[in-house]
This record gives sequence, C-alpha cells and structure tokens, in this order.
Amino acid sequence: MDAPVPLIVVALLAAAGLVAPTARGRAAAMVGALLLTPVLLVAHLWDNSAIHSLRDRPAVAAAAVVAGLAAVAALAVLFHRRPVLFPLAAVAMVPFRIPIATGGSTANLLVPLYLVLGAGVLAHAVPRLRSDEVPDEPGPGWLERVLAAAVVLYAVQATYSSDFAHALENVVFFYVPFTLLFTLLRRVAWTDRLAAQCLGILAALALVFVGIGFVEYATRSLLLNPKVISSNQFESYFRVNSLFFDPNIYGRFLALVMVGIAGVVLWARRREVLLGGAALLAVLWAGLVLTFSQSSFVALLAGLAILGALRWSVRGAAALSAAAAIVAVAIVVLAPGAIRLDVGNSKSADAATSGRYDLIKGGVDLFTAQPLEGQGSGSFAREYRRTRHSSDQRAASASHTIPVTVAAEQGVVGLALYLALVGLALWRLLRGASRRLARAVVAAAFVALLVHTLTYAAFLEDPLTWVLLGAGAALAAAEPPRRRVRPEPDAAAVAV
Repeated sequence: MDAPVPLIVVALLAAAGLVAPTARGRAAAMVGALLLTPVLLVAHLWDNSAIHSLRDRPAVAAAAVVAGLAAVAALAVLFHRRPVLFPLAAVAMVPFRIPIATGGSTANLLVPLYLVLGAGVLAHAVPRLRSDEVPDEPGPGWLERVLAAAVVLYAVQATYSSDFAHALENVVFFYVPFTLLFTLLRRVAWTDRLAAQCLGILAALALVFVGIGFVEYATRSLLLNPKVISSNQFESYFRVNSLFFDPNIYGRFLALVMVGIAGVVLWARRREVLLGGAALLAVLWAGLVLTFSQSSFVALLAGLAILGALRWSVRGAAALSAAAAIVAVAIVVLAPGAIRLDVGNSKSADAATSGRYDLIKGGVDLFTAQPLEGQGSGSFAREYRRTRHSSDQRAASASHTIPVTVAAEQGVVGLALYLALVGLALWRLLRGASRRLARAVVAAAFVALLVHTLTYAAFLEDPLTWVLLGAGAALAAAEPPRRRVRPEPDAAAVAV
C-alpha cells in the first residue's frame, strides 16, 4: 500500500518532537509519531503473508497486541519512576535484531529497542501533557533542526522514488523511531557514572558476542545469515558474525566499544583499570580480527586517532594519521599485488574493494543523471539494477559509501543537508571534548562510526549514530564553557 501523505505526516511529527517551540508541543508530537508509525506499518504490510496469518487468527493477534502494550506500559511506569533506567535499557537493546518478513524480503528489526523506546516516549510525554507545569528543557539548536529536516526530506523524496516501499520501511523502522530516541537521550541528565555504566553494558555484550564468534570460528559454522555462510565456502578465510547478520556491522559494534574502552585506558590513573582495560581490548581485538572487516579496522584507527588528539596533541595525531595514509598510498603504488590490485584496471579495483568500485561508479552515474533532486529515497538498489543491467544478487542496498548513496537518491539538496549534519555533529561533539572523558569517548566513537559509513552502509539507519549524537549533545549542553583542561577519569574508569 503506497501512502505518501501519511509517511510525510509521521516524519513531520517526529521532527516536531525535536524542534516544536514548546515542551508540551514536542511531547504531543512524539506521542503522535509513536501512535501513527505502527498504523502506517500495518497498512503497508496488510497483504504480507505474516499479517495474513495473524488476520486468520484474530485471538492470537489480539493477545500479542495486549501483551506488547502491557509490557510497554509497565516499562513506562518504571522509566517514569527511575529515569536513569531508560538510557541503560536503550543501550542494552541496541545490538539485538529480530528477523521479520516484510514485502517478500526479510528485515532484521530492533524490536526490543522499539519496545523500550515506546515506553520511554510515554514516560517522557504523558506527564508533560497532563500537567500545567512543564519543566524547562533545552531548546533545539542547529544540529536538531538539521536532523529534523533530514528526516522530513527523506520522507518527501520517497514520494517519487521507484522503490517507495523500501523508503517507507526505512522511515518507519529507522528514521522516525531513532529521531524519538535522540530526542529522549538528549534530555537525559548524563553523568560520568551513567556514561560509564552504558559503556560497561556494551563491553559485557561485546564479550558475549566475541565468545559466540570464537565458537563459530572453531566449529566453522555460523548461526545467522545464509549469504555469509555461502560466501565462507568459497573463500580462503572464514568470517564470523556472531549474533549479527553482517560481519561488518558486528565489526563496527566491536570497534566502537573498543574506542570507548581505549579512552578509559588512556586516561586511567589506577593500575588495575589500565591492566583490565588492556586485557579486555586484547580479547575484543581477537574477535574483531575474525570478522575480516577492513572497514571496521579503519574505523577503529580513526577513533583511536581522535582519542590521541584529545588526550595529548592534535598535531601529533594528525602527523601519525598522515604517516599512516602515506604508507597506505605507498603500498597501493609500489606493491599493488599485496592487496590484489592492478592499478588502472577497473575490474581489479572492483575486486580489491569487494565490489565497491563498481557500486560507487554506478552511484555517481545515478547522481549525474538526476543531480538536483536525486532518484528518490531508498531507490539506489533498484535504479542501480535498472541502469547497470545487474542481477539482484550483485546489487547491494546501497553504494557502501554513504555520501554516494545520499547523492544518488537525494541529489544536491540531500547531499548538502547530509554535509551540514556531519559538520554540525562534529562541531557539537568535538568542541571542548577534551575537558571530560565521557565527551572524549563519545566524540571519538562518533568519528569512528562516521568513517565506517564512508566504506560501508547505514548512517542514520544505525541506532548507534543517534545514541552517540543524543548522549554527546546532552553532555555538550551540560558543560559550561571554560578553558581547556584534562578530564578527570577516575569515576568512569572505576565503573568500567
């Protein structure tokens, strides 16, 4: 079912939850987005086989709805009484995806996070709608305005997309709920202890995932994703993905957690914290190696470079980064055989980059064909197949280079908004980040994630983007301007 108007409405409601002029207006918009999103999704999937099975068993469907609503209500009461539990629960649910059949394909959805998010919205909004005394809240800045504009623009540009269904799913599964997530996390009273607890949760989850990855590597069998299972049969190496459907997304998660732990180690003053963090990094590094995710290795290096700049010297970090770049270029020029690259041969470049060269070239062609408004949100895969006469198996869901995907789908308008968003996010997170360990870790992790999106997919479709932006924006807003000093690490370090 095509529903462009309701899609734009739900995007506008999510955006209003960010930028409406009054706290009560923002709360009302958030509730509206929360209620309309599942209605829009059910309407979209009404003819889906999974929905058909529920329609044939109304008692089961009703019981599932009642159970879900009861769980959300109970969580909402808990979050209202103890607000600190919401960010902890949200962070804990970020990695967990459940496969759901949608429109002839399977989407891996963050269902546990959606339940936590629904409860968080109710806990935040209902008291503001019922009371005449609404607490003061920070008003929106340029980052919030650009984020809101990006969500609305994506929904508007879905109206002329050749793959409206895919764009709609991105809006209702990712853009709208994650906008609500950012809005809630931005209003959390972040402390060093809370930030450390969140990092501790992620580190514990990472250890569990790495343990599963070790078992997969030892047994040469994967739990999830038939595509990865099949590709392992034709490669000389064996990639693991643990409980993630994609080794690169698994690698991204490990890299970001490692950046956080590295920050604690760099600022640690206690020997036990230093040794414990180093041991934990060694285990996670072993898990990261088994993903064979080159993009995750690069992201980790980028995050560590930012930590080094914030901890010691921007010039020193820049010099080391430049030296690493020179070495990489030298390898490409002087020893291309080491990376199986024949300079000047497009097929060799495509093979060396795991198909990214051809995807990027196709994305650039799509952009030049329709540069102003783009091909339409979510249309990259379909338009790529159409113009390149490629099979479903060869075409990815994106170019694996986010700026190219944005340019192809959303044209100059969308690309300008993307660049503005990235610039504002970096300014908000990095400015003064050396004053506080929690801010330094969030900023470095965001840069690592951003670098990962330049060589792989999922930027605003990744909840970690919004978590880092929300926490980072709140931490930056809570800190008054002052001279540059070194952060005090002990509280966070001890908690980890």
